[in-house]
Amino acid sequence: MSNTPTDRSVASKLTEVATFILGIALLIVVIDGLPLDVFSTESKSFFFAIGAVGIWRYTWWLIQALRSVWYNRRIFPRLRAEADAAGEQALPPELYVLCTSFRIEPEVSFQVYDALVREVADYGVPTTIFASLSDRSDVDVITHVMDDNGWPENIELRYMFQKGDGKRSAMAEVLRAISRRMPAPGALLVSMDGDIRLEPGTLSRSLSFFSVQEDLGALTTNNSAIVTGGDATKEWYDIRYAQRHLVMSSMSVSRRLLVLTGRYSAFRADLATQPDFIELVENDHVDHWRFGTFKFLSGDDKSTWYWLLKNGWRMLYIPDVHVSGFEELPDRKRFFKSTTDLMRRWYGNMLRTSNRAIALGPRPMGLFTWWSLVDQRLSMWTTLIGPTVAILVTLFIRPSFIFAYALWILFTRGIVTLILAWQHGRYSLLWVPLIYYNQVWGALLKTYVSFRFNRQKWSRQGISAGEPNDPLAVKRQRRMGHVLHGFAYGVLLYVLILATGVLQPPDRTSLSILTGAGPEEAESRVDERWLSLAIADAPEGGSVQLPAGDFHLDDDLLEALEGLDSPRAGHLLGAAQDTTRLIVTPELARHLRDTRGRPIAEAAACPQPAGCTLELEHHSMSFKDLRIQVEPGRSGDAVASVQQQSKENAKDV
Repeated sequence: MSNTPTDRSVASKLTEVATFILGIALLIVVIDGLPLDVFSTESKSFFFAIGAVGIWRYTWWLIQALRSVWYNRRIFPRLRAEADAAGEQALPPELYVLCTSFRIEPEVSFQVYDALVREVADYGVPTTIFASLSDRSDVDVITHVMDDNGWPENIELRYMFQKGDGKRSAMAEVLRAISRRMPAPGALLVSMDGDIRLEPGTLSRSLSFFSVQEDLGALTTNNSAIVTGGDATKEWYDIRYAQRHLVMSSMSVSRRLLVLTGRYSAFRADLATQPDFIELVENDHVDHWRFGTFKFLSGDDKSTWYWLLKNGWRMLYIPDVHVSGFEELPDRKRFFKSTTDLMRRWYGNMLRTSNRAIALGPRPMGLFTWWSLVDQRLSMWTTLIGPTVAILVTLFIRPSFIFAYALWILFTRGIVTLILAWQHGRYSLLWVPLIYYNQVWGALLKTYVSFRFNRQKWSRQGISAGEPNDPLAVKRQRRMGHVLHGFAYGVLLYVLILATGVLQPPDRTSLSILTGAGPEEAESRVDERWLSLAIADAPEGGSVQLPAGDFHLDDDLLEALEGLDSPRAGHLLGAAQDTTRLIVTPELARHLRDTRGRPIAEAAACPQPAGCTLELEHHSMSFKDLRIQVEPGRSGDAVASVQQQSKENAKDV
């Protein structure tokens, strides 16, 4: 039975109702603004760029989701039954707990240590708690907790004060202290943060897996959040935990994980006290061709994970055991800045470790886990394809396509969040915009960090690291990062421009300019293209207003308009005093009728109120306040045909 906490933070009902109303209003606006020919063949470049990549990304995501369901419904129940059947034989001979705290509020520290002491006392195994502290006041809090719980006999308490240079050195000091005690065979180590509250049954329901899986090196559990902040902050944390649950469950099918969360993870003590394990935790670093050698500031959970992965140990996620984290943004009044800072640190930890993990190859971890690491590197670029294509098509081809993209986002993210909710156990409408924010802004941050991952900052500790001491070297590194980042995204942008047809090979307009042709010839296709888009995107039954001047239109306007299900514009208006002139080809003139219904032969005025009419197969459009002139010399036979038809109509009249 799950130990899911009852006090995890969620958005208020008022916020959910307001989000629902805004969502319905947005959906109405999107559907109303959707171009009628959005699914026509003219839109193939848009849907190929968006849809093809979307199929690839969501197929991979669906595989992860199906594996997650398989693990939670089929694999894990069997593992749980085996672990529970072990009974007291699953108890380790001794337990060590490493709890690191840095400037945690006394109220939170009291809840954390009170829950920890109660759990250890109920577990009944001889336990040494190493409290890695930053302030003497924490000792008073822990002493108060021990007094309230009667100083359980199976608990030994040790205090170790941090140097103030980060979590890594504090952890290394504790691990060395544990190694000097020479842990008994089968002893276990729990590593947890000082703002994590253990829920009842956490130790007994998680640590028992080590006794039935001899090749299990470490495990981690499900997370819940107790958030100080607004509704958006609460749901931002909750959807991250929902996504974490899905990915962790999927990876556990392969008995590997992508990270061992520092909030709460358990290890075999004989592994965690290996000298090279401790050295990696304390002095993990990377040798980079551009940044040189620099130490990692945060990301200890990535270092412990990498050591186990490299040495072939299995890892496991326990989905029915929860620990609760007291979460708060660095600046609770600035959601965007705070979430950006957190994601930048998290993604930096990922990128600093993933390259060397990928370099290990599939052999020590399996093909699925290895490809998941590769996919982390690819997804930050593929995620940007959708919004980039949408912006390109909206700006240069069809402005109304932004509504098609918005509908795509609402549909796909709506489905994704429903699947997440099904597995997570709850749903919030705020998840739809938040998951899109996490994906797109997160992808931008990943690409940013990937060219600058030596720059590290830990907001709570107020420390930073990774850059040279020489200011000139810092400037050179940063400048090169900007250049490489801009070049990489420029290549992606150029490929997408070609794929969407925004940048096409030279057409008649470009060639006429290059060969010195007259301005009239050069303007014709530009006018036709602009006019067809304006007609297609006008309000239903509305009008398109042309400025004063000459506009050259050819037969392609007919093809463009016939390709639309129904042009929205009903009227084409010129400037006042007949200062707008359309110079059209004879073929286009055949479809124009004057005020008496006769084809326009050479020239005609289209004044108010009746004007001229453009007659197509399925629809018509009125032209008003325009002067129309048939362009001579383009097609003599066509002109003669129009003139002959005009004469015949005159005889009939």
